[in-house]
Amino acid sequence: MKRTRIATAVLVTRGPQADPEVLVVRRSPKLRFFGGYWAFPGGVVDPCDHDGDEDHDDAHRRCALRELVEEVGLAPAGLEAALAERDGLLDRADQGAGGRVRAILDEAPGVLDVARPFARLTTPPFAPVLYRTRFLHLEAPPGFEPVIVEGELVDGAFYRPDELLASWRRGERLVAPPVLYMLEQLAELGLEGFLDVMGERSRELEAGRLHSIRNVPGILMAPLATRTLPPATTTNAYLVGEQRIFVVDPAPTDPAEQQRLFDLIDERCAAGAELVGVLVTHHHPDHVGAVEATARRYDVPVLAHGETLSRLTLTVKNTRALADGVELPLGDTPDGEPGWVLTALHTPGHAPGHLVFRESRYGAVLAGDLVSTVSTIVIDPPDGHLATYLASLERLRDLMAPGEVLHPAHGPVASNGPALFERYLEHRARREQSLVRALSEAPASESDLVARVYADVAEELYPVAARSLRAGLEKLAEEGSAKEVATGVWQASEKR
Repeated sequence: MKRTRIATAVLVTRGPQADPEVLVVRRSPKLRFFGGYWAFPGGVVDPCDHDGDEDHDDAHRRCALRELVEEVGLAPAGLEAALAERDGLLDRADQGAGGRVRAILDEAPGVLDVARPFARLTTPPFAPVLYRTRFLHLEAPPGFEPVIVEGELVDGAFYRPDELLASWRRGERLVAPPVLYMLEQLAELGLEGFLDVMGERSRELEAGRLHSIRNVPGILMAPLATRTLPPATTTNAYLVGEQRIFVVDPAPTDPAEQQRLFDLIDERCAAGAELVGVLVTHHHPDHVGAVEATARRYDVPVLAHGETLSRLTLTVKNTRALADGVELPLGDTPDGEPGWVLTALHTPGHAPGHLVFRESRYGAVLAGDLVSTVSTIVIDPPDGHLATYLASLERLRDLMAPGEVLHPAHGPVASNGPALFERYLEHRARREQSLVRALSEAPASESDLVARVYADVAEELYPVAARSLRAGLEKLAEEGSAKEVATGVWQASEKR
């Protein structure tokens, strides 16, 4: 069962309600959760914030005010003492710092009322850790300007929502998807209208409506429940494009999950977009469960590598094989430039026909199962081939620039694609070194090798690890470094 953490985020505004400015902060790129993204200030509810119920509104109010003091130097009337002690509080690594803020809050009757809850959102279940976040609104004190102490944050300022949205569309900054969604509502409705409707809209999302998860303009993530390998529980379908839309890897077999995807597509089409095709990264069951249903419902072609099409059992006849380098037109970019395309790149190794797709405006990659952000990728012979897979990793690592966003089929996006590819290559190199060491000691059976080489893996996952082990052994055999001396028994060999 996935862990859920209780968190608070604060919408701090100033200026006229019809066109307010909003305080956003840039999170340190070193952070695992939304590292490098612009977001609202906030954090996880600490023990000092609550009296037994960490999800109580008063706990969120205390958390909000504590985080505002610590992160941006904002203290409403009654919290001046906390602001005066800010530097000393930030120097303390124990709970005493938060406890001191709590003590000041308890001595200031009514101060909690300045932070007003208006919405609650829970991270969709594609992430390894879920955050159940309460959003609160607070009006900035007159003359307030944020003062950021570098650590978890590296920058912060007030912007009008339309300024932030335009900057995001130009590819100048990453904005946390829930914040992006709220900025769009603020730009459209103004503050009063936004606060009136956001509670109901967040309840619809909590009830199962797909979140608007966009890390890069023109790419919408839809994590849907599938029968996939743990720790993943979902496969990400993607809608790519603005006027012309492709859906990538419509995966679920469950009719209810399929309907969630169809509702999202219908919503986009009702707004004027046109669905023009179904793209498939590869043939594995947890990627193709809704391919036929989607193609039939919208009367669009299925596009995939020829190796993938040969492995799919489709009754729809409208299919097209994609070769490496084929460009698919998307129309205009989200910031209005012509000639936006999605390029298919053949990246075999996990599967013979595996494709990734790279869009031309922001350099974002839809990676399928080339990599994941919740686990490693299984290479399962004979479909899987480790040396080929490593070459595909190296190709994409060298193609992407630092800071370009990678969208995996399982897990949240990686805001720095090349860094993720490099981690994968380093991980595979360490596995191979461990396997070579084990073989150099004495001949060993594959079952013995799994226990030694994958000692960091839960025992119930050994059958899956055994397939990747086999891929590693076959790679060493191809290179002349190992040989199978009996069925399932291997030893090191001299390279010729």
